Amino acid sequence: MESLLGLLLGLILVVASSTQNICTCVTNKWAACAQDDSENCTCTLVGSNHKVDCSILTSKCLLMKAEMTTLKERHSWGHAHGLLDNGAIYNPDCEDSGIFKARQCNQTNTCWCVNSAGVRRTEKGDKSLMCSELVRTSWIHIELVHKKRSHTFDVSDVANALEQLFESRYKLHPKYIADIKYNSPLIQIHLNQNEKTRCDVDIVDAVYYFEKDIKNDSVFNSNSKLTVSVNGDALHIEKLWIYYVDEKPPEFSMKQLTAGISTVVTVVMLAAGFGVTMLVVLKCLWTRKYGKVEIEESGEITTPSLE
Repeated sequence: MESLLGLLLGLILVVASSTQNICTCVTNKWAACAQDDSENCTCTLVGSNHKVDCSILTSKCLLMKAEMTTLKERHSWGHAHGLLDNGAIYNPDCEDSGIFKARQCNQTNTCWCVNSAGVRRTEKGDKSLMCSELVRTSWIHIELVHKKRSHTFDVSDVANALEQLFESRYKLHPKYIADIKYNSPLIQIHLNQNEKTRCDVDIVDAVYYFEKDIKNDSVFNSNSKLTVSVNGDALHIEKLWIYYVDEKPPEFSMKQLTAGISTVVTVVMLAAGFGVTMLVVLKCLWTRKYGKVEIEESGEITTPSLE
């Protein structure tokens, strides 16, 4: 009788465990999910308590907020709200819809304007800084470098493999993949999304998921790493660069531009000065050598002509 009760208890635990495993967010590992009395699974995002639709990709803004929350809890560091100029993630302010707020600020009252990808597009200022609109990122250029191999991939095979990846894994419509170029070991992916419907995946979100996959830190709720293959051969990515192009040019001040130009002018002047110095030194050496030859041949000291 005890063995029968133990068996029944084991079955109950297995069923309960299976039911609990079903209530997970496939597209977001930072979502906390629970079932209500009606057995409906509801998932909310760590850091914002924002409800997540696990059938689609989560917006980049909400992902960054959740990621920074988990990092802060894990490492207890004090710079979670600061935007780093090296492109690192920061703790952003998001609209209710999940997109970035046009103006981002940190705890030191420093503010800046961002585009729809969350990338800074103005100088930093104080809280009086006004950002009239969230400028949309319409173009994204991705550059990848794969490990060297004895035989290069076929260009069309690489393009097809990456198109299928963005379509199947990130649900990005093929019409937004403008071009894929391949010149071993460099791969260039151009995404263009001037306009999108409400149901379409934003290229910003798709690229962020792709970036995390390449860096072996997938947002998907799975322990398996992304493996990109071309006709059965693994495409091992070693380097990744992402460039964002907005519908409107960035609004950095002339002060920064002037500093950059001054640096270039200084480098050019130093190079020119070095070149002139080298010419003078070479001319002196040539003059001494030429004069020495004339002395040896004539036995007299003469002044060499430079004409």
